[in-house]
Amino acid sequence: MSALDWLNSEAFTAFGQHIIWSDMLGNTIGLIALALGWLRSVWTWPAQLLSGAVLVAANVSVQQAGSVGKQVIVIAVAVWGWQQWTRGRRQAQDGTLAVRFATWRERGYLVGGAAVGTLAVGGLFTAFPSLSWSPWADAYIFAGTLAAMIAQARGMVEFWFAWLLVDLVGVPLNFHSGLAFSGLIYVVYGALVLWGMRDWWLRTRTPALEGATA
Repeated sequence: MSALDWLNSEAFTAFGQHIIWSDMLGNTIGLIALALGWLRSVWTWPAQLLSGAVLVAANVSVQQAGSVGKQVIVIAVAVWGWQQWTRGRRQAQDGTLAVRFATWRERGYLVGGAAVGTLAVGGLFTAFPSLSWSPWADAYIFAGTLAAMIAQARGMVEFWFAWLLVDLVGVPLNFHSGLAFSGLIYVVYGALVLWGMRDWWLRTRTPALEGATA
């Protein structure tokens, strides 16, 4: 049995859902990566890279081309984000990453880029149905993930909002695709995203609060 065959083999069955190894391992590592991102640890990026590599196998097994593309984006942006966080972006007083809200122009770029990306990728999947059985949901996840990771690499609080919007489509799609563990773990992601969003939001106010009390 090859490594790919093992990754896509069944680990166990729960509540009538067949859980495969790649789905379980990739999402568990991804959950760790999200927690590390919340803590603003640079190790979030190698964890995301590894998670993306494992989840490629899971999404190939259920023919979700958009989600395969999403994981390729995760791998590529994880390398870039790792470089960003280790090359001068760790500027907070405690030596961790300094976070901020995006400017309105940056928000416009993120929203506009995600919209154009969704239309372009969705059009491609529609023109070639063999690439995806759910073209627009796949395209939305693909473009939304790219926007979220770019925002994360730049230390923008909006990265958490972007992940929430991706999860709104990703959770039901994963359950419907047979990737039950992905669906369940994304529910946990949702809770971590809310906590992480609060933490980063408060950290953007810390300098102002310190100035007010000085």
